[in-house]
Amino acid sequence: MNLLLLSNSSSEAGYLVHALPHIQALTQGLPAGFPAVFLPFAGVTRSWDAYTQTVNDALAPVGIVLEGLHTCTDAQAAIAAAQLIVVGGGNTFNLLREVRTRGLLAPIAARVRAGDAAYLGWSAGANLACPTVCTTNDMPITDPGGFDAFGLIDYQINPHYTNAHPAGHRGETRDQRLAEFCTRNPAMPVIGLREGSALRIEGHTTTLLGEDAPLFSGTEAPGLLVPGVITIAQRKSANAVA
Repeated sequence: MNLLLLSNSSSEAGYLVHALPHIQALTQGLPAGFPAVFLPFAGVTRSWDAYTQTVNDALAPVGIVLEGLHTCTDAQAAIAAAQLIVVGGGNTFNLLREVRTRGLLAPIAARVRAGDAAYLGWSAGANLACPTVCTTNDMPITDPGGFDAFGLIDYQINPHYTNAHPAGHRGETRDQRLAEFCTRNPAMPVIGLREGSALRIEGHTTTLLGEDAPLFSGTEAPGLLVPGVITIAQRKSANAVA
């Protein structure tokens, strides 16, 4: 497989600017003008046309042109032909609902697993690469018809990870929420992906790019992954190898 899973798209440098070198590496070797599709379905308060244009503008410096999947008369055929599948951020539940309704969960997963299409996702798009969307930060504004996702990786991601706790805030921290998930799902590890960070997956090798990342698993204290090649084991105790 050939994946790039980003925590975030925007930064002080501009939209996707911080990720452009990694995106170039993701698409290296693909022929000029390769077919690429963009899934804008996580966008709720902005139009899918506008979202697609924003991403196309951001990727223009690296020569990538995306077709918005919402404009395709035959979405299944577009996925079957695509050599790059890009899934944007926004609301994870809306994204999953639209993908499931269109019958695209299995076709996309199969194409990426076979190595026939590279996968680029950020925020909600990174969540969708996981076994489920249960570690998203988003509000469930719509029923996605189930939490299962593409399952391209065998662990969960929590994008935009921070354990900040503003003064006076009485709600749970991110660590507390992830501890709840791990208590109910002790065999499923979760990587807290900080802003500016990403996971690059090439075949059986996974590389953490950017900042270090906490690794949550079971009821034990989080481990810590450092940038570089990492191994994520599905076990009850946190274990980080870099």
